[in-house]
Amino acid sequence: MQLAPQPSQVRYTVDPRDVPPVKAARRLHLTLSEFERILPRLLQRGFPRPDPDTGNYDLKAVDQWMDNRSTLTPANQPRDAREVTAERLAELAKRRR
Repeated sequence: MQLAPQPSQVRYTVDPRDVPPVKAARRLHLTLSEFERILPRLLQRGFPRPDPDTGNYDLKAVDQWMDNRSTLTPANQPRDAREVTAERLAELAKRRR
């Protein structure tokens, strides 16, 4: 008779890299409802999007976003392409006059 394998007595903590929205919110020191309310603005500012299949957030990407936001200045922050296009078209129109 073969005995079933016994589980190891040594247990390791596994810190997941992908976490549900409630834990991503907690990383930002927000409640889930606060996080969901401001998420559209966070995404506009480059906050990482959740995985399309699991809906989980990559904590490493969240941490990197937080690190980067403190080093960005208004001059080098990402801009909405529509604003940039409108400005360039306005400049071209001025040159043609």
